[in-house]
Amino acid sequence: MRVIVHTGKGGVGKTSISAATALRCAEMGLKTIVISTDTAHSLGDSLERQLGPEPQEILPNLWAQEVDARYSMDKYWGRVQKYMIALFSKRGVEDIVAEEVTILPGLEEGAHLLWINHYFDLAKYDVLVVDAAPTAETLRLLSLPDVTRWWFDRILTITQGVAKVIRPINRVLRRSDAVPDDDAWQQVRELFDTLDRVRELLTNPEISSVRLVVNPERMVIKETQRTYTYLNLYGYATDAILVNRVIPDDVTDPYFSVRKERQRENLDFIGEAFGQLPMLRAPMFSDEVGGLDSLRRLADHLYGERNPAERMFNGVTHKIESLGDSGEYVLRVPLGFADKNDVELYRSRDEITLRVGPYRRNIVLPHTLHDLEIADAKFADSNLNIRFYRADSAD
Repeated sequence: MRVIVHTGKGGVGKTSISAATALRCAEMGLKTIVISTDTAHSLGDSLERQLGPEPQEILPNLWAQEVDARYSMDKYWGRVQKYMIALFSKRGVEDIVAEEVTILPGLEEGAHLLWINHYFDLAKYDVLVVDAAPTAETLRLLSLPDVTRWWFDRILTITQGVAKVIRPINRVLRRSDAVPDDDAWQQVRELFDTLDRVRELLTNPEISSVRLVVNPERMVIKETQRTYTYLNLYGYATDAILVNRVIPDDVTDPYFSVRKERQRENLDFIGEAFGQLPMLRAPMFSDEVGGLDSLRRLADHLYGERNPAERMFNGVTHKIESLGDSGEYVLRVPLGFADKNDVELYRSRDEITLRVGPYRRNIVLPHTLHDLEIADAKFADSNLNIRFYRADSAD
């Protein structure tokens, strides 16, 4: 099964593009399911269908679903949460407050990810299209397996050990304090195992691709750059930039002239910001995108005759790696056959700008590197390797 995740700043048109992509895949004969993980669901509006928390077939080869986070949480976290609610309630915390504070950090959003593993194991579909939440929330989701594993290793294992001591004491004293049984802890292990499995699926470029949806507006592009950098940091493969709502060339109304010129500049900037990633474009339509006919038109502009499920980029435009316990990092930027004499490097606190001959590349740095200094920049294996270190830790 191929997994295609669309993410981007709120309001850029992710839902319409997800629906159009899924429709095109289905009409090419691929069994396709499209799911919305955005709490402000609008997938049903885009497809002009009433959708629910379970998948439903809306056309031949096409299923759609608006994920219900609460249902998924009850399934994977319910028994342990009931124990924790009972524990808090006995200490005077109201049930409704106890329910809120006993949610594993990020799990309410992370419940959406569990469906990816479910559909992969189900092996019913050829393509899963994910209409993801806006970028900040999506990044929290994609980092969730790392965060929750830390939480599990350091908190739950301690709690489970305490439970093994308390449970027999309670039996002797005939106390009724709620202590989770081994089946409940097994449910927790299965939850973390599932999240780890989702991480494996989403970081396997043969299976999954993240596609960034942008509008040709500078603020949107800058946020998308940051998203792209963090996706690289977590190992998620991005294979395309989908530029939505480009004013068509045949629009000659003077009212749009300034905006068209600004968009042309921003399209050039997108090329600088994302390197060799394919850039697919869709125009600004004269009316709202919704319903099957307009979704087909959108897919025509984006993909032409191309199969959207195909992997669109095999390389890596840049990668950030930690150099062990030294506290140093290296930013690797493939530059092919560039001559080092043609390369210029400029650095601000949160950005690196590279000039290679007439071309420019702009890379947003993650927060981890903001306060680090550049130690050196060297060519090796067709990469420019830029090493960062913490100046106050140097000898």
